[in-house]
Order: sequence, then structure tokens, then C-alpha cells
Amino acid sequence: MRWLDQRESDNVEDRRGFSTGRLVAGGGIGSIVLIVLALLFGVDPRELLQQGQPDTDTSPAARRETSPTEDSQKKFVAVVLADTEDVWHDLFRKQFRKEYPEPKLVLFSGGSQSGCGFASSATGPFYCPQDQKVYLDLQFFQELQNRFKAAGDFAQAYVVAHEIGHHVQKQIGILDQVNGKRGRVSETEYNKLSVRLELQADFLAGVWAYHAQRMKNILDPGDLEEALGAANAIGDDRLQKQGRGYVVPDSFTHGTSAQRVRWFRLGFETGDMSRAMDLFKLDYSEL
Repeated sequence: MRWLDQRESDNVEDRRGFSTGRLVAGGGIGSIVLIVLALLFGVDPRELLQQGQPDTDTSPAARRETSPTEDSQKKFVAVVLADTEDVWHDLFRKQFRKEYPEPKLVLFSGGSQSGCGFASSATGPFYCPQDQKVYLDLQFFQELQNRFKAAGDFAQAYVVAHEIGHHVQKQIGILDQVNGKRGRVSETEYNKLSVRLELQADFLAGVWAYHAQRMKNILDPGDLEEALGAANAIGDDRLQKQGRGYVVPDSFTHGTSAQRVRWFRLGFETGDMSRAMDLFKLDYSEL
């Protein structure tokens, strides 16, 4: 991805270097175990943010130095965030005749407080609609490469663009509509709504990539394959198969690998924001 010497967003909030200890959850179960269980059994890991309190240490001794690699990754994330701002400003003006409210992206190490509760690195990147911020521990990029075998800078850009896709959903009202149905429909039905929401965020990430390429020529050969590889690596079916040897489709909350690849690719190939609502019009079997 061509990103060196490009504009960096001013909306990066850097909380790295502060240790906030561990997430203490009921029964003494560590946060990593909780998140693994969440992925295996179809629970949205963001729900776990509400279930613990941080054992926080913000004393000077708790600070650590950030590495040159991490600082380079920070610049990369700031450039990707700036690219999303440029694209979504343009599309919001054209599609909705209004300005795009820019979200903040919070970089943290280990854990940090969010508007949705305590953010642990074990949850992975997430968007908090309460404070309209994206939370990211840069160590996740290492996890993406080592655990999920999804290497490359555009795989990382896809992750950021997906979370920004949730912010777009917040602005157009679909995120609040889906969240408002929690507890009002069955767990199976809500999981299906969650899948539609996540696949729409993948589609919106593809829409961003389409327009960013045309605006700034950001892609190198192989970049698209990196993003598709990341989408394929984190499908519900693949994660459940790896974790317990079989899949439970009713517990899916993010979509299969094939679905995630399909909808990111469709966004990238069309760049058509108006097709985002197809995710909520199609029969579930057609996703």
C-alpha cells in the first residue's frame, strides 16, 4: 500500500505506553480465555467489555517505551484513517448532502477505558458507538499475521476500514436500529442481524478501498489479495472449525469466510454506497 509521506489524521488519540493492568472478570477467568470462548460460541466480544473492571496502574513506573516498529505502525494507521476521512467526507456530501462526523481512533497497549467499558487488547479492534471511537492495540496486527496468517499492510488497512464502517453505520442510523433489537428478538435472530451488520461493514470497507484507489492510487500489486486474505481468515466458520472442530451456524455473529470475502469484494468492485442496504433486504440464505 502506498502510504509513506501521505497526510496523517489528527484524530488519533495515542494512549500507548500506559499499562492498565488486566481485566478482572467474574470467576477469575482471564480475558483471553473469555474472548476465545466468545469467538467459539458466537458471543460478540464487545459485550464482554461491560463485564469487568480494569486493575489499573497509571503510575509513572507503569509506562513503557514504544518501539520504532510501533511508531511506524501508528503513522500507518493515521494515514489510513486520513484516507477514510477523505473518502467518507466526499461520499456523505454526495449521498446524504451532509458532512461526515470524523471519529477518533484510540491506540492503546494492554487495555484502556472506553465509552463501552474497559477495552482489553484481547477483544481485538472494535468500534464503540457510545463515544464514537475506534479502539486498537497495535499488537493485533502481529496477531493478524502470526495467528491468522493474514500478513500485509493492506490487510491491516482492511481492519481499520471495517471498524470505520461501523462508524458510518452509526451515522446513517443502521447501527442503532440493530442494537435496539437486542433482547426484543430471539438470540438466533439477533445473531443474524449481527451478521448482516458485520458484512455491511465489510462492504463499506470495500467501498472505501474503491474510492481511495481512485482518489489517491493507494494500491500496490497484491494489496487486494491481502485484504481478501484477512477477511477469509476471520470468518465465523473458520474460527469455530479451528477452535472446536465443528461449526454452529446459528451462533455466527460476523459471517462466514466466504461471505466476508464476497461483500468486501463487492464493495471494492462497485464502490456503490447505495447497495449497502442490500444486506438488510436480501433473504438471509442469499448473503
